[in-house]
Amino acid sequence: MSKLPGLLKSLESKDRAIPLVMGILNVTPDSFSDGGHFNSKESMLSQIESMLEAGVDIIDIGGESTRPGANPVSLNDELDRVLPAIELVQSCSDVAISIDTYKPEVMQATIAKGVDMINDVNALQATNAVEVVSRAGIPVCLMHKKGDPLNMQQAPVYNDVTQEVLEFLLQRASVCEQAGILPEHILLDPGFGFGKTLEHNIDLFKNLSNFIDLKFPLLVGVSRKRMIGALMGDVDVNDRLCGSVAAAIVAANKGAKIIRVHDVEETIQALKVASILY
Repeated sequence: MSKLPGLLKSLESKDRAIPLVMGILNVTPDSFSDGGHFNSKESMLSQIESMLEAGVDIIDIGGESTRPGANPVSLNDELDRVLPAIELVQSCSDVAISIDTYKPEVMQATIAKGVDMINDVNALQATNAVEVVSRAGIPVCLMHKKGDPLNMQQAPVYNDVTQEVLEFLLQRASVCEQAGILPEHILLDPGFGFGKTLEHNIDLFKNLSNFIDLKFPLLVGVSRKRMIGALMGDVDVNDRLCGSVAAAIVAANKGAKIIRVHDVEETIQALKVASILY
């Protein structure tokens, strides 16, 4: 049984003052921020233990980079990356595990391993993806993106980015519900940086309340992204910690239920202080 519904329920407790924090574990050679950093068992284990010690709620494992310009990887390559990572996390802790994938075959294989959530940048649009998640009865995060990683940042255009993203996510949530996925198992992610200019990302962030008012919990992931670097004056990806933490605080204050980050310890510390001072 998935741990995520219980974690989301815990947010209603007076003892829980901050959102759930999802730590990123990229087991890929080419992710935009930490590609190649966690490819060995030793480096993965060190990162997992660091996140656990910091108090991470969910570990999100990804075996294929979806950064702008990224090339797709084969099914076997992705499985060879994520399955050992799942086993390693499970050997350390019973922390909730999310799998960042859009491939139904990866979803099925990782669900069989006991993961707690599917985090799909493609919002379960691949053939049979909805059916796989519905049969498993586990939560899913539906993300909006415009285009594919190879082309999504090539002059994306919207008439009203907030409204168009909102309509897409609600349409996908409706498809999921019709397929038997429980509404309490559906989370939404506006997809910052996925087919959006800096102006689009800012507009979406300022209008997060439009998503918070829905019945579906909101996940926000902007950690170390290009928008953070641009807002800080075009700083390098490795120098975006402060901006990422600031964005996490703003997202939490606006009502996001899950914050997806690279820097777990710093984010949790900042969220705790902000929750007291607010």
